[in-house]
Amino acid sequence: MASSKTSEFPPSRLRPLVTEVSSLLRERKETVSIAETAAGGLVSSSLLSTPGASKIYKGGLTLYTLESRLAFAGWTPENIKTYAGPTPILVGGLADHVRETLKSTYTIGESGTAGPTGSGMGRNRQPGYVALAVSSEQGTFTREVETGQDVREENMVRFAEEGLKLLRDVMKGDAKEKL
Repeated sequence: MASSKTSEFPPSRLRPLVTEVSSLLRERKETVSIAETAAGGLVSSSLLSTPGASKIYKGGLTLYTLESRLAFAGWTPENIKTYAGPTPILVGGLADHVRETLKSTYTIGESGTAGPTGSGMGRNRQPGYVALAVSSEQGTFTREVETGQDVREENMVRFAEEGLKLLRDVMKGDAKEKL
């Protein structure tokens, strides 16, 4: 028997978006891959919780550490040396690399500061900041969000939600910011 905790996944805030995005992908016979950091795998696991996920999901990476980006995201030691926190350009590069590698129609890229603390070195290093990108054949679309929260779990869910929203907007032709 499944526990009540299991039945609460994905988080209720994500369910409508996961359903909408999964349905759009299936209807269009398109695929998605994920390059996430501060969301900690929530985008991937939420999409994988839908029936028929194997038809739409090409794979994902949780690139939480700079070392994992060297190993799996095409980064070089120079990227590490010049790293100054998440930015739309950096996240766009992660998304582009993963989309090329996994040959998906879209890739959601996400990197932020979930909290409860930040580095104090600028807006993009403060709790609640996330840079997002969706890589597609039409280009790479980006968005920045500041939640105003320093609660780690809430930010992780919000980062996943914003990544799914950006994917939906790109799929519907509503995304504005393009690299």
